[in-house]
Amino acid sequence: MKFIETFHEGDRIGDVYLCKQRQSAMAKNGKNYENVVLQDRTGTVDCKIWDPTSTGIDEFSPLDYVYIVGDVTSFQGNLQLNIKRVRVAKSGEYEPENYLPVSARDKDEMYGELMDLLGTVGNPWLKMLIDKYFGSETFAEAFKKHSAAKTVHHSFVGGLLEHTLSVVRLCDYYCGQYSYLNRDLLLTAAAFHDVGKLKEISNFPENDYTDDGQLLGHIVMGSELIGYACRTIKGFPHRLMSELQHCILAHHGEYEYGSPKKPALPEAMALNLADNTDARLETMKELMESAARNRNPDDWLGYNKLFESNIRRSGDWN
Repeated sequence: MKFIETFHEGDRIGDVYLCKQRQSAMAKNGKNYENVVLQDRTGTVDCKIWDPTSTGIDEFSPLDYVYIVGDVTSFQGNLQLNIKRVRVAKSGEYEPENYLPVSARDKDEMYGELMDLLGTVGNPWLKMLIDKYFGSETFAEAFKKHSAAKTVHHSFVGGLLEHTLSVVRLCDYYCGQYSYLNRDLLLTAAAFHDVGKLKEISNFPENDYTDDGQLLGHIVMGSELIGYACRTIKGFPHRLMSELQHCILAHHGEYEYGSPKKPALPEAMALNLADNTDARLETMKELMESAARNRNPDDWLGYNKLFESNIRRSGDWN
């Protein structure tokens, strides 16, 4: 199989890929064409079907595995695939594990490191809460496989775990620098801060927003999960439950970023900073890696809406 990260301008491609998106469009001259996004475990590539009615363009849908024939071109510094022929792939023509983006880190090792950190939480109520979820084999397997986002950052198998571990590690570091932080509360909140994404985003290969994800969002669902779990533990202190829920509700920091509450506790502020740090730096890393995969020769990578800045790669990425 020829993986997307190995594409070069001028290549003729004939292989199976996962159709991530398909959308009809109209050119300025009034002619219909289609935008398609294909995916394998090394990344995605934007594609065009310039003549959807031509012979060889069979019917297919998003999330189908499709055999395509096409040519790799370059448009505005990025690689693009012009599809000439396409059909739904037959059973046996592909191995599904080749088509899902996966964390570069071992999922079991990351989960073990996360559990080691959470094992240092001393508060008995929080220990019971952690064990209720992270100690469950069913929960652990779901958590290891999930992504942390649809597209923005950590949108790969193991992404939720990788992001959560990074946030917990950052919070642990903050506690060493700022001794007044309640370490047990902060590490527990960090572990649970994105747990609502298990219900906000569907499993791979779809990896898209669920109905509840669209209507409620992971912050609200995560807070509800914490509240429900705490109430099932007889005697769980109400104040501790409220503080933990507040950290979840405030971890995006601002109303315009989806937080129902702004941070009112030092631990909530620390969690917001850790979450934002890891999300932004991972997004920056993914921008650099995408430019490298696409053989973009320019140091300046263009304007990015998230950062509200024209992004330039440093010498380490040349």
